[in-house]
Amino acid sequence: MEIDPTDRRILSVLQKHGRMTNAELAERINLSPSACHRRVQRLEKSRVITGYVALLDPREVDRRSTVFVEITLSGQADELLDAFEKEIALVPDVLECHLMAGAADYLLKVVARDTDDFARIHRRYLARLPGVAQMHSSFALRTVSNTTALPL
Repeated sequence: MEIDPTDRRILSVLQKHGRMTNAELAERINLSPSACHRRVQRLEKSRVITGYVALLDPREVDRRSTVFVEITLSGQADELLDAFEKEIALVPDVLECHLMAGAADYLLKVVARDTDDFARIHRRYLARLPGVAQMHSSFALRTVSNTTALPL
């Protein structure tokens, strides 16, 4: 789908203010409400916009620890990668899982209440994942920058 400059303005505003009404959005980007609504619907239908969410402050929901976990598997066979990816998708504390190029095969972003909670997550889920040969965990001391808005 071709994304023109007006679409980019719509997307840029919605990434930061997803609950904005169509009338407010239309005024903000200088379009009629009907034209704005049609564009948003087209962006949704084409899956450029995949959904709308409430972003939570992790500290306010007792998830104060962010842990990055590097995982190296025992092999690279498709079956092993598929089995790992199927299981990791079921772990509720894993916010992100990325297949990597480099020393580790996967990089996970895990949220936990504290170190004891991460130990529980590690024992209950991570240590039981199929094909794991090595795992290295790093605790974030502070989040310096965090956004969900993509640069347009």
